Amino acid sequence: MSPALADANNGNWRTARRWQRFLSGLASTRIIRQWPDALADDDRAMLALHARRSAPAIAAWREARRPGGVGLILTGTDLYRDILVDPAAQASLRLADALVVLQEVGPLALPADLRGKARVIFQSTSSRRALLKTDRYLLALMVGHLREEKAPETLFAAAHGLAGDDAIRIDHLGDALDPLLGEAARATMAECANYRWLGGQPHAATRRRIQRAHLLVHASRIEGGAHVVMEAVCSGTPVIASAIDGNIGMLGKDYAGYFACGDAPALAELLVRCRASQGQADGLLARLAAQCRQRAAQFAPAAERSALRQLVADLLARPSNGAS
Repeated sequence: MSPALADANNGNWRTARRWQRFLSGLASTRIIRQWPDALADDDRAMLALHARRSAPAIAAWREARRPGGVGLILTGTDLYRDILVDPAAQASLRLADALVVLQEVGPLALPADLRGKARVIFQSTSSRRALLKTDRYLLALMVGHLREEKAPETLFAAAHGLAGDDAIRIDHLGDALDPLLGEAARATMAECANYRWLGGQPHAATRRRIQRAHLLVHASRIEGGAHVVMEAVCSGTPVIASAIDGNIGMLGKDYAGYFACGDAPALAELLVRCRASQGQADGLLARLAAQCRQRAAQFAPAAERSALRQLVADLLARPSNGAS
């Protein structure tokens, strides 16, 4: 179960498609938006992305008393918003046999009595070689559709604060899911020569841009474990990120590249410090790169594949027994 299919061009779809490949040879799989459907009688276990959006399907699975279990993969909006206030999302937590979080501090957001059902499965991506980058300027890249959760206005404000600094350039990729944020991006581009909004890009092109950037900026308010963070880490591109649990769980508590969520001056200051340290073996930019290299192994495809296949094997072995 995935709320997003290929047309969404987002992390949910890429997770679902990658997991389908990883399960080849263990179980036949299909990716659907809702359950049940015409092929429901053949299903033996369910992996559901998103507690609130998948709530009707999870409840229907339990009502039908299907063999096998339900694994619920929790997004950032699940962990840090929906399960706090939404009864359907809360019900999904209790009906699922396993709760999957995508970064290491995720279990702490769950009710204490449900943390025993939690598993951490880091997502994975292919490694890319680090590219030589110009020392004439610092190129910072932000990747994410323009919507409230990604806090693009923090980047806009930082770009305005750096508008007079020709040595720091900012590229921004993502579709304007919120038209008002699209207007703000266009206004920022008109007012700040150092900022470019390039709209949505194919995934392969986005990865190449990540490789070419000096830094990835990830300013989100809510994250469950962002694809783009691991793609940067595995491309030799260090990250500057908002100090939220979803980022800390990916990069580690001691990472040196955090700024307070929404603090545009602090983001701008980090960019200035990274620019000033270019070419310095012991400078901030080099330190961030070294810390990202140390984290890269946890995003290896083999580790994710093994953890996922164990999860599904466990779900297939469970009898139908109603709510957990």
